[in-house]
Amino acid sequence: MTVREQYEITEVGILSKFACTSVNEEMIRRERHEDKCPFRTEFQRDRDRIIHCNTFRRLKRKTQVFLSPVGDHYRTRLTHTLEVSQIARTIARGMRLNEDLTEAIALGHDLGHSPFGHCGEKILNEICPHGFKHYEQSVRVVESLEKKGSGLNLTYAVRDGILCHTNKVAATKEGNIVRLADTIAYINHDIEDSVRAGILDPNDLPNDCVRVLGNTKTKRITTLIASVIEHGAYEIDFAPQIRRAHDDLKAFMFRKVYTNPAAKQEEAKAVQLISKLYEYFIANIDKLPEEYRIIAKKTDPDRAVCDYISGMSDSYAVDLYTELFVPKFWK
Repeated sequence: MTVREQYEITEVGILSKFACTSVNEEMIRRERHEDKCPFRTEFQRDRDRIIHCNTFRRLKRKTQVFLSPVGDHYRTRLTHTLEVSQIARTIARGMRLNEDLTEAIALGHDLGHSPFGHCGEKILNEICPHGFKHYEQSVRVVESLEKKGSGLNLTYAVRDGILCHTNKVAATKEGNIVRLADTIAYINHDIEDSVRAGILDPNDLPNDCVRVLGNTKTKRITTLIASVIEHGAYEIDFAPQIRRAHDDLKAFMFRKVYTNPAAKQEEAKAVQLISKLYEYFIANIDKLPEEYRIIAKKTDPDRAVCDYISGMSDSYAVDLYTELFVPKFWK
């Protein structure tokens, strides 16, 4: 008996009846057959593939809320992803659900995010005829773009969880945990970053929300995690009172931070940058890297250009724009 088989037996014995185990044939199916690993379950393999892929590493230079922030302590898309993973794993462990599946979905949920955060997502959605949603692009990354077009060949359960992490109900309880962990993470770490940036005073947080959830990041996250666990696995959600406080705090953040001119002052430049890059490469398909020229031939130029730009880090997009459109001086 292999190490993997022993672990699978343990999973079946200790996990909740609501858990998606690593022997669930429907959920572990891949688009291409692969022999099983003697040491790792299928979901553990998916987690490792995501961590080692190029797209995951580029998240370290992609915007979370503040565009290209100066300072080591502001969140990036990568640190956000790690915080989502930690929160999701804690919830899964507390509910005896599959922690490995939860972790894989969490680590892959934002792989398709564009440079410059939701600002970049919005402009790509407007100018690309195919539209652009980061959660759909995340699935496209793992299915079609990574490894020079061969994809990561992930299991169905992980791909479904990635696709559904924003506003859909996933096929597994683990996928629905990640949907809540994502919002728990970004609301609370965005509060911390906004205070650090000087655009939010902790005393401005709604009193009703603070009273219910707590007056520090740690207390709020703990309250929200505990509420999900206590609510039970039948329906992954917060308790009603906690849900109201969470939604009110989220609405407050949209009013005071996510639409705050101080946080969004550079977005017009980001819109112009992405628009100009898109326009340039549509007119110059031959300037795309080879793997994207192949996509343009197989599908169409818009699909290829959108794939290329959405995969860029903030700094790479700025450097490329500078190279293409900013005059160089003679030395």
